[in-house]
Amino acid sequence: MSQPHPYPLLRNHLAETLAAGGLAVALIVQKMAMVDMALAAKTCGCDAISVDLEHSVISESAASQLCITALHTGVTPLVRVPSLDGHYANRLLDAGALGVIAPHVGSAEEARAVVAACKFAPLGERSAAGNWPHVNYRPGEARALREAFNAATTVVVMLESPEAVARADEIAAVPSVDILHIGTVDLCDALGRPADYGHPEVMACHERVIRACQRHGKVAGAGGLAHTPALVQQVVAMGARFVTAGVDWDLMMAGVRQRVGSLRALTV
Repeated sequence: MSQPHPYPLLRNHLAETLAAGGLAVALIVQKMAMVDMALAAKTCGCDAISVDLEHSVISESAASQLCITALHTGVTPLVRVPSLDGHYANRLLDAGALGVIAPHVGSAEEARAVVAACKFAPLGERSAAGNWPHVNYRPGEARALREAFNAATTVVVMLESPEAVARADEIAAVPSVDILHIGTVDLCDALGRPADYGHPEVMACHERVIRACQRHGKVAGAGGLAHTPALVQQVVAMGARFVTAGVDWDLMMAGVRQRVGSLRALTV
């Protein structure tokens, strides 16, 4: 019989899905910054939410409330920080996030800086707040708490340019980086192929990152493809194991469009 987790809210369900060899799915929260989104993500079967602070005006306070709700719901709260400035990662992790998605990582040096901001010593240089919602603000033995946070915190780096993809091997070799996630929308733009998600050159980039991850024991992720299931199937068949289900607002629009279309089709 497995032992109960010493800090139940620090159970990282996304990491558990990946460790079991499953496909992990995250819902991107970009417009609908209410705690209900964490509950909806759980009901819909997501492993994680990704609160997007790069492409939204969601406040850090609202992001914190979403993350804390997700912790209590059993969905892993990730935050895509707006830049690689380490203080963003530190603040959001203190406020309830259990992982950081760092955009536009282009080198091993930048990946190491992300890890340093996300992990306590000896793995990194994260500053300690001394109290955290992840443990219901209860005091605990300092070393044990830091070790538990280090074990539970997921570090995702986004590769969004051909230059970053070319350095996938060196980025994947960085200790404590968990997921290399291709941002396909920005990658297509950087390749001069806007929205041409299935172009062979784009798929070759996915292949290169996936193989680098496999060589270094990391997880490969693919974003921006959920609206094209055939392409998701293609990258999953290549070996990607972390995917995003899409942006909350886009999914709402698609659902309303479909519902209105079915109503318009009714005969009077």
